[in-house]
Amino acid sequence: MKPHSRTERAALADLMDGLGPDAPTLCGDWDTYDLAAHLVARERRPDSGPGLLISTFAGWTEKVRLGIRKEHSYLELLDLLRQGPPIWSPVGLPFVESASNTVEFYIHHEDVRRAQPGWSPRALARGLEDALWTRLRAGSRLMLRSAPTGVRLVAPGGREVTARDAEPMVTLHGAPSELLLYCAGRQTVARVDADGPSDAVDQLGTAPLHI
Repeated sequence: MKPHSRTERAALADLMDGLGPDAPTLCGDWDTYDLAAHLVARERRPDSGPGLLISTFAGWTEKVRLGIRKEHSYLELLDLLRQGPPIWSPVGLPFVESASNTVEFYIHHEDVRRAQPGWSPRALARGLEDALWTRLRAGSRLMLRSAPTGVRLVAPGGREVTARDAEPMVTLHGAPSELLLYCAGRQTVARVDADGPSDAVDQLGTAPLHI
């Protein structure tokens, strides 16, 4: 059985191929060409990595991404994306590849899918949902560090984690995949139910959350 990171990578590349380079995404004003350049830069230009997490280096990261976009056609970028990270890339290490890319490619797959008209949620394999819950449970405190409320995440099967212990508390109910999208700043398209004071729910629903 292929790792979930690889199946999501392949499905995303196929979707982007079918939509073309000008299709919208949920990544701000990026189109699919921009997103393809980001994904290739992430795996093939390690020097651009710090800017994904640290704003001081964000300008360099964007310069690298724009350079890669200019140097390659859209189809060339999709070919590089399908190939996966080169052996020398930190993201190419088996454990790192699975740990980081399962979330990365799931979220960006949905960034493309849910930006198109008429989208509907996918029925994900149980194994993928479990893998996303594992990543969410480990990373939710970091993802929600700037949330304006407390946040408790509740998934089917009795799974629960307090991601931010503060008042007022908002409890989010949903599949791990949908909770992950919410915590990654895709609140408007994430299929979750939120319980808590109405003003707190509204504040959390519009907060600038991100990985």
